[in-house]
Amino acid sequence: MAMHLPSSRRGRRAPMAEINVTPLVDVMLVLLIIFMVTAPLLTAGVPVNLPDSRAKSLDQDKEPIQISLDSGGRIFLDKDEISEDALPDALAAIAARAPADQPPQIFLRADRELGYGRVAKVMGELNRAGLNRIALVTNGDEGGR
Repeated sequence: MAMHLPSSRRGRRAPMAEINVTPLVDVMLVLLIIFMVTAPLLTAGVPVNLPDSRAKSLDQDKEPIQISLDSGGRIFLDKDEISEDALPDALAAIAARAPADQPPQIFLRADRELGYGRVAKVMGELNRAGLNRIALVTNGDEGGR
């Protein structure tokens, strides 16, 4: 009497019922690390050496408008460089697009080496355009001083 075993069918293997997830986990961890490293680099379009501060961060519901002043005194509206002469018109256009009851939030990023007068001049233009919700962007806690 011969015994018939199901696994001995002419060299055929039974289908494998498990999935090896180790390569998937490896790829996902590498992608996570890549995104964690590159995400902070995507937020700041203009390289500015910000001053340090111990102020708390602001809660935001909408994307703010960023005005940056680099160490050379050049002005950037979001990521686009704008001349000092064109700044009042650009700010007036931003103020005209905004609802009257809620002006847009402005983030002012100025290099720490820049003089106070240069920053005050840009803030004066913002005030003249009616954009009074200005936040000065700084680095986080400066070591607990």
